[in-house]
Amino acid sequence: MSQPGSQGPAGAAAGEPAAASAEGAPTGTGAEGTPSPSRAGRNLPAAFAVGVLLAAIALASLYFRIELFLVVILAAILIGTKELSDALHSKGISLVRTPLLLAAALLPVVAFFGGPEDGPRLLVMGFGLLFLFTIVWRLLRYGVADFVRDSTASAFVLAYAPLMGGFAALIAASPDGADRVVVFIVLSVASDIGGYAAGVLFGKHPMAPRISPKKSWEGFAGSLALQVALGAWLFAWLLEAPWWMGAIVGAIMTVTATLGDFVESAIKRDLGIKDMSSLLPGHGGLMDRLDSIIPNTVVAYTLFALTIGF
Repeated sequence: MSQPGSQGPAGAAAGEPAAASAEGAPTGTGAEGTPSPSRAGRNLPAAFAVGVLLAAIALASLYFRIELFLVVILAAILIGTKELSDALHSKGISLVRTPLLLAAALLPVVAFFGGPEDGPRLLVMGFGLLFLFTIVWRLLRYGVADFVRDSTASAFVLAYAPLMGGFAALIAASPDGADRVVVFIVLSVASDIGGYAAGVLFGKHPMAPRISPKKSWEGFAGSLALQVALGAWLFAWLLEAPWWMGAIVGAIMTVTATLGDFVESAIKRDLGIKDMSSLLPGHGGLMDRLDSIIPNTVVAYTLFALTIGF
């Protein structure tokens, strides 16, 4: 999710797709004189309502029965995989959706039920086997033309949501999985909240205008401050770990959440689209909502392993 700075549309690089440059449109009125949704280019009331609903579903599933959260993960990964596959397919990349969706369904399941000990090994083996299955399916269906291009795109889709989502299942499978998932999600979402607030109020210096014109260094500083504070508090409160570990984890996840936003922006700019889909009011597609969360699954799992173990 983008965090706005104060730079105008001039921050967009020349030659970028029209759909992508719309992200940097200034606040004011639309083409027909109607008010624009917000400075962020979103319908903020709808976005807030959707965000609260998604958070409520996640929390309810986590603390009622952890297996229900696995269902939430599966739904998110399946939808996200389809959105990304459809976006690539619209640009002439011949992906085979059936094995990709199969991988999206299987990888989190084997990771979760493998548990902290066997889950990581099963996740990696499952990814390798399903990738081979996917490219053979692609070869048999479409032949050798553009095989390397399509196979590379298939590997990207497999790794971006199903594999990384599998690490979210691994976090949930730990003995205190619900608390760890809450810490991981709160720190990921805090990047957007802190970055948005600081970017709106103080943003002047763009971080990477050719990729995401509205991201500012001031917004990044806001993300960093909020995530360090929340990380220190949540580690001490929920995980009963030293506060300084949480502060370090929060700082690192600020960087990875921001990079996740950049990756999502780069994908959309390369494909010439503004949103992955129109599934969620105020957000676009589900992948537009998960852009900072997805890369943080691997990072959070790694940091938890290094700091408090599994």
